[in-house]
Amino acid sequence: MSLLDHHVAFVDALRGAGLTVSLAEALDAADAVRAIPLDDREVLRAVYAATLVKRQPHRRAFDEVFELFYPRVWGSGITRPDDVRQAPPPWATDDPDRARLREQLRQFLLTGDDASLAELAREAVARLGALPGVGSGPGGAGGRPSWSRMTVLDRLSPQTLLAGLLEAFLQDSERGGMAEQVARSTIASRVARFERLVDADVRRRMAQQSDAATIARDGVRPSIENVSFLGATRNELVELRREIQPLARKLAARVAIQHRHGRHGQLDFRRTIRSSLSTGGVPLVTHHRPRRPHKTDLVLICDLSQSVTSFAHFTLLLVYALREQFTRVRAFGFIDDLDEVTRFFVPGGDVLDAVARLSAEARVSWLLGRTDYGRAFTLFNDRYLDAIGPRTSMLILGDARSNYGDLALPVLDDLAKRARHAYWLNPERRSAWDTGDSVASKYATIVPMVECRNLAQLGQFVKGLPV
Repeated sequence: MSLLDHHVAFVDALRGAGLTVSLAEALDAADAVRAIPLDDREVLRAVYAATLVKRQPHRRAFDEVFELFYPRVWGSGITRPDDVRQAPPPWATDDPDRARLREQLRQFLLTGDDASLAELAREAVARLGALPGVGSGPGGAGGRPSWSRMTVLDRLSPQTLLAGLLEAFLQDSERGGMAEQVARSTIASRVARFERLVDADVRRRMAQQSDAATIARDGVRPSIENVSFLGATRNELVELRREIQPLARKLAARVAIQHRHGRHGQLDFRRTIRSSLSTGGVPLVTHHRPRRPHKTDLVLICDLSQSVTSFAHFTLLLVYALREQFTRVRAFGFIDDLDEVTRFFVPGGDVLDAVARLSAEARVSWLLGRTDYGRAFTLFNDRYLDAIGPRTSMLILGDARSNYGDLALPVLDDLAKRARHAYWLNPERRSAWDTGDSVASKYATIVPMVECRNLAQLGQFVKGLPV
């Protein structure tokens, strides 16, 4: 593969990871690469990052793809002369490589010295991470090995080193106090750093056995705004929460501009004709009466069951950050009971605290605690029908999985007809709709249903929401 082909494949992989790279930016990057010495990998990384990465949250995905296409080492990547071998079985506690690597890992977790950490991770994968390849015979011979992150971490078991490390950290300090909390946090961050390096080396080896583009597509986590709400890890959920407020500010500015300039009022016929006299009676410019200020009410009906709760929480966070763009926002949550949760979002209060209180105090579960859309719509119709009117946009959040219960389609149809607009945001992939107990198609015949799995899709929807 030529250098240009490699560059094109790298840019395509970045796009697949969620980075927005235009053709002009890709050409700029190619021109910049021509102007630097290609034997300095970190300069190459900096040039590509400067020309292709526009937002800091994209940097993690960029670095992971860069490591696949421009790896620091090739092959085994270890300095010891003996050959890489298949990982020993879990019960082989007397394995000398395992004992030596655990001691090196313990020293790193104790001192935090990063000098040889990357080499330690590479050797751990080489010694302990190889699995028998397809077509391999006894002893793993006869086929290319595959590589396993979990095998490495299970064999090294960093968590089993914790007790001895705490003793070394604390020494004469009292257990259970602030010193122990700091020590545990320090050890956890160092373990996470080692695990990330093991992940990177496993992906590097797999990319060299197949191709970098395939591993980048299947093995690199997307940029944070493209991470699925339903599949996010704990760390990604924290990062998503950090992204909510900047996204809300950006969307609020765009919505305000569109609201101010996006639509004209009624044509002012007299002013248009009068101004056309200066152009020979040809109305080159039309004039419009000032549009009457108008904001809509917003009503949210949220499925708060365990399967979609993170999606509902992020949508509530974003919408309440944008509440100034609406006349009034009312929110209702349900599982198999319905409760208005507007009271948890006090103006000027912390929205994250509001979501935490909502989870703990909202009366959304009744008898079985299983999602019941039909009962929720019926209860809303009985208790809160006054919330829906001709100025209301109704927004339903949920996966449309009814647990095979009554759907209350006529009730939902009446609610949708009373509202000015009605939308349904579904956090599942469209390909999963109507599988199992999903009744997405039936509800979509009444309320338009939109796939909304991540922050990017949520932002696009809110941007187009009429105000």
